[in-house]
Amino acid sequence: MAARRVTARDVARHAGVSQSTVSYVLNDAPNQTFPETTRAKVRQAAKELGYTPSAAARALRRGTSESVLVVLPDAPIGENLARAIETITEIVEPHGYTVVYRRQQDARSLSSLWHELMPAAIANLAAFPVEERERIEQAGIPVVASGLDFGDSQVLGMPQSVVGRLHVQHLVDRGHRRIAFAASTDPKVGEFLTRRLEGVRSECAERGLPAPVVVAVPLDEDAAARAVAELLAGPEPVTAVSAYNDEIAFAVLAGMRRHGLTAPDDLAVIGVDNIPLAQFAVPPLTTVDIHPDVIGRRMGRLLLERLKPELVLPAAASEASAMAAELVLRRST
Repeated sequence: MAARRVTARDVARHAGVSQSTVSYVLNDAPNQTFPETTRAKVRQAAKELGYTPSAAARALRRGTSESVLVVLPDAPIGENLARAIETITEIVEPHGYTVVYRRQQDARSLSSLWHELMPAAIANLAAFPVEERERIEQAGIPVVASGLDFGDSQVLGMPQSVVGRLHVQHLVDRGHRRIAFAASTDPKVGEFLTRRLEGVRSECAERGLPAPVVVAVPLDEDAAARAVAELLAGPEPVTAVSAYNDEIAFAVLAGMRRHGLTAPDDLAVIGVDNIPLAQFAVPPLTTVDIHPDVIGRRMGRLLLERLKPELVLPAAASEASAMAAELVLRRST
């Protein structure tokens, strides 16, 4: 049976004082004076009982907590999101803030979440629109946002359509004119997938290329082999594959092996994310790095600028140039 949580009432009883005195002393309430002997008695009782004031209660009194809420899209937490969260944490925690993260499912759940947590600030990782950001800011909670694409000057860009364009630019430079897009079957990545596919389609159209063939590629070797067969079955077989991400690219490579095909001789393959395993694919995978660590670092700095404007943060001149997506060239193309 779990031990009962120690309460302020327990501390008051142990110290022989009122519960309000315990609250005032342990939370350093302003305009309240107590003899030092009373303060020492309360602190000693709290120490002996292992009592710590409730974070929720502190937040209620102050109108805010000492936490930074990172709101994520309702999608799998892959390598990029994990790296961004880790970097935000590295930046803000040394200044006394605890980072918590939650997925955004709908506007109602988001509203309940920030009302309940009362965070000091919110980092929006492409999870909710500018209208919701304005509503939260009106409640006095600063928001630093990262959108799916460039555009809003107040929002950091995670260049999803730029990724698709970069794929096509690279593949055309390699001499390819018939390009396919290998899509994820996970419905939760829909918005990211749509933006990347838009980039592929737009770049193909502007270069006078046929519209990309779109094929869904499950993370299953048999299904991936069927998808590859579909790509090669048309009257004008594709010669290159723009994959939604590195995992989908791995599936395409596995499906190719089932048909005795190799990259880049039979099909060039390019992914997104530059996850650590990409360099160990067979052959090593050409991919696009969107620098989630740089995005996280930039978001962390912007959060601190809002939370502690008196801080003088060291210059980070490399951040602006590193925000754009970057091609990582390996042998798969």
